[in-house]
Amino acid sequence: MGKQAGGFFDTTRITIANHAMAGRSTRTFVSEGRWRRVDSLLRPGDFLIMQFGHNEGSEPDTTKAGRRGVLRGTGEETKDLTWPDGRQETVHTYGWYLRSFIRGAKAKGATPIVASMIPRNQWKDGKVKRANQDFGKWAAEVAQQEGVQFIDLNSITADKYDKMGPEEVAKLFAGDHTHTNEAGARINAESVVAGIKQIKRLPLRSYLVER
Repeated sequence: MGKQAGGFFDTTRITIANHAMAGRSTRTFVSEGRWRRVDSLLRPGDFLIMQFGHNEGSEPDTTKAGRRGVLRGTGEETKDLTWPDGRQETVHTYGWYLRSFIRGAKAKGATPIVASMIPRNQWKDGKVKRANQDFGKWAAEVAQQEGVQFIDLNSITADKYDKMGPEEVAKLFAGDHTHTNEAGARINAESVVAGIKQIKRLPLRSYLVER
């Protein structure tokens, strides 16, 4: 999705930098130093679109299965862990990590924008499953609490999937229910653009290429 987004902007006026990395959660984006890298590059006037939620769901611990997991919700709860090498780690909620990214971007004079996770290729009663009771909901809550713009990417793309139906949507995924192929990534990039256009007073809109 991030790679596709550049084609929708006037890159003679704005530079698109994609720092997304597959398989990372909010927690591992921090623990691997990836947020530190993004934070070091932020400058006043930049826009930062953040989208997490696919990799957070496991019970947080120091196993391979749990290394990405976060505490559910948006509160201030924590869980202290000790890794086999003795390293200490405090795990926070999904909302806590998003807030830290938002506040870090604001401190640099950048404009943070929160996007909810894209839908997985999972269906129930003929409708694609949505994230409006967990990570999508929490992303929206944090954006509202922090006074930043929110793109309901999950709903925008889910509406498209419902119209397409399971058989056509299956063609957009690359072997599992989470990772899209290039065509699927383009649909989600278009959804991001649609979300930007819905935000009337967002300066980022002025950099979009009219199609």
